[in-house]
Amino acid sequence: MIEQLNIREMSEEREENLSPHAVRSRLSQGRLTPEAPDPVRTAFQRDRDRIIHSKSFRRLKHKTQVFIAPSGDHYVTRLTHTLEVSQIARTITRALNLNEDLTEAIAMGHDLGHTPFGHIGEDVLNELCAGGFRHNEQSLRVVDLLENDGKGLNLTLEVRDGIKNHSKSGVAVLGNDWGEVSTLEGEVVKISDMVAYINHDIGDAIRAGMLSESDLPGEAAQMLGHSHSKRINTMVSDIIERSWDVRTYGIIAERPAIKMSREVRVAAAALNSFLFERVYNPASTREETEKARKIVRSLYGYFIKHANKMPEEYRLHRDDAERSVVDYIAGMTDQYAIRQAEDLKLV
Repeated sequence: MIEQLNIREMSEEREENLSPHAVRSRLSQGRLTPEAPDPVRTAFQRDRDRIIHSKSFRRLKHKTQVFIAPSGDHYVTRLTHTLEVSQIARTITRALNLNEDLTEAIAMGHDLGHTPFGHIGEDVLNELCAGGFRHNEQSLRVVDLLENDGKGLNLTLEVRDGIKNHSKSGVAVLGNDWGEVSTLEGEVVKISDMVAYINHDIGDAIRAGMLSESDLPGEAAQMLGHSHSKRINTMVSDIIERSWDVRTYGIIAERPAIKMSREVRVAAAALNSFLFERVYNPASTREETEKARKIVRSLYGYFIKHANKMPEEYRLHRDDAERSVVDYIAGMTDQYAIRQAEDLKLV
């Protein structure tokens, strides 16, 4: 009966009402390995589902965002960060009449390649690995190669592009080196990632006693708001308003873009710089952070010499031994990495 109804085709027909700048699932560039279409779900809906049901997605609940092994129950994890990015991105996407399924799939997959211990783990692997390490590239590697017993998830090219190009570490908000994603939906996720982490990292820093609300830069707080919800609402509303031509049905001479007003962009950049000065850099010198660095280095050194001790799934069908070690460590949760180091008597 479902085959006769073909619910997917009905969904694809509804997508014809989206902005002309939205990506229609029926016009997707496809997958690396072609597949027959599903009778119920569009291509992007299938991608979202594959990501949510993956092992790497489940592990995000035990991966650090900023604070390593916090004692409280309300600190952000890599999983809750992912869900916040998805919520913010879907709100913007819906308002701009873009493809919400594509946005959600990219958001759910964007951090699958993040290491244990947050950016600390990423920095250490980047130092140790001959080819360097970037979590966005590892996220793509996860969905292309590591998941599903080495077969990968075979996602659409649009979702893969959004995952690969979401990262913006160390660059100015919407600056010249911001980089581009090939779809507007991917651009929405990229900017939503920034909106999410700026705001929840402030909340976690206040929770950890490193900051108080009154410590925030005055002009930035005045522009964006004096609470978590007000700041997010200000930034999201500004993005929607400034990107409004994305949803129009007329012909626009230039490719539309996801934008912010200068005032809000400057305020967001000020908060970002403030977080590096008062939270990220001080947090990197804490005792538990030094322990995390030692754990990642020790695990890397051990498995480079004892690759046969890794699970079989990380020893088969890989392009080189060092990369297999990096894949294994990057996939670890904080707790698993700590247990492994303790069991191997590396710390």
